[in-house]
Amino acid sequence: MKLVIMTKPTFFVEEDKILTTLFEEGMENLHIHKPESSPMYSERLLSLLSENYYRKITVHDHYYLKTEYNLGSIHIDDPASPVPEGYKGKYSRTCTELSQLKDFKKKSEYVFLKGVFDSLSEPGTKSHFTNEELEKAAQNGLIDRHVYAMGGMNLENIRTIKELGFGGIVICGDLWNRFDIHNEIDYKRLINHFEKLRKSIS
Repeated sequence: MKLVIMTKPTFFVEEDKILTTLFEEGMENLHIHKPESSPMYSERLLSLLSENYYRKITVHDHYYLKTEYNLGSIHIDDPASPVPEGYKGKYSRTCTELSQLKDFKKKSEYVFLKGVFDSLSEPGTKSHFTNEELEKAAQNGLIDRHVYAMGGMNLENIRTIKELGFGGIVICGDLWNRFDIHNEIDYKRLINHFEKLRKSIS
């Protein structure tokens, strides 16, 4: 099972240091997701990270960064959006409906199924699916190693995700909620939690 770490939607002072430490601790797949932000800030963040990690990074916006920094991939958030014209590299997608999985996973490196559980990073955003719907999708082969679970992922529900046959999980709030960007500078608690997540998926 794969572990994807998604950034906080906002930039903050210690972000490059934390991301560097996460890479050093074995992070293999980072998604930079900063909705409605200026590309200048993403460029600055990338410039503060070692080039050795660029191939492990996927961008959700400002797709030119993929080429400019030789990043690993791009991610298309809106299921209705086409692949950018002329783009030939690797890409992944977000799906919001089970019915989208069959077609999208054929063409993408992998897909996120959004809204599996109630969101931890967006309070008030509820699960899109019942357990019965997920189990049926797994039985029908819609959920497999190319589908990563997103929404409310934490240590407590990883076992359920494994049993359903997902190929990976997308972690956001469960990790970043362990560091207060306004009042803390010590991020050991966050790094320790990452270690627990990494062990739990192996």
